[in-house]
Amino acid sequence: MEYKVDYHFHSTFSDGAKRPTELVKWYKNNGYDEIALTDHDGIDGINEAKIAGEALGIQVISGLEISTDLYVDFSKKPIDVHILGYRFDENNPELISKLNELKEFRARRNEMLIKKLNEMGYDISFEDILNSTNRSNQTYIGKPNIADTLVDKGYIKSRAEAFEDGKILESPEIKNIRKKKMHINDAISLIKNSGGIAVMAHPMEIFEEEKYFVESVKSEKDEIDAKEKFFEWLCEELKKLKAAGLRGIECYHPSATEDDSARLVGIAEKLKMHITRGSDYHG
Repeated sequence: MEYKVDYHFHSTFSDGAKRPTELVKWYKNNGYDEIALTDHDGIDGINEAKIAGEALGIQVISGLEISTDLYVDFSKKPIDVHILGYRFDENNPELISKLNELKEFRARRNEMLIKKLNEMGYDISFEDILNSTNRSNQTYIGKPNIADTLVDKGYIKSRAEAFEDGKILESPEIKNIRKKKMHINDAISLIKNSGGIAVMAHPMEIFEEEKYFVESVKSEKDEIDAKEKFFEWLCEELKKLKAAGLRGIECYHPSATEDDSARLVGIAEKLKMHITRGSDYHG
């Protein structure tokens, strides 16, 4: 019988729509054996998830997803790579301290984003964001919540419109207010020193988001060539990250096609790294 797992999903403690207890119930009812709640840059929902898991008879392990900076030769700025952490001690003092730093900076950054949007002519407030569509009971506020507020206020018609090239949340003024991220090696060390396992999240999102790999793609053959270039780069990068303590790759994720997953599994096996699966469910 298949051992059914999902090692990547989000709750209202970051940008998900459902409480941890509600999520654990859903996974139990759908035949899952083991799951990991991986909220962004935070672990506040883990205790609730574990209590629900124990009551319902489903294994819940500690998890989180950390946004990190990876410095590469092909970009003047670091690229965004997410690191998943599993089976760490959520009471580790260093882990708690670092995550609190990120939480405090996010609050200050949100204030800066609101102020800049006001200067740009968008009349929104922190209270408007708290009451925005789709927020549900989220404790986390991010750009998607700001986009929903802009929809509620009638400035745009959809969340996606706020993220179009050069528009509002993708404007230079807003993009200059950068999210605070950890260096990728520091995030890996933080997870490792907390007794956990560090895994690279959704590698194919790097391929999709970095123009270096996709800017010349105009045909199916171009995409095949671009992916070959990407996988060669990824393999070399993973060798360095493995030396820094990275233990696995999220090979199965909605951003990866069946062929992509097969290539990622091949790389993981070659480098003797763990292979993980995650839905990245947000509700």
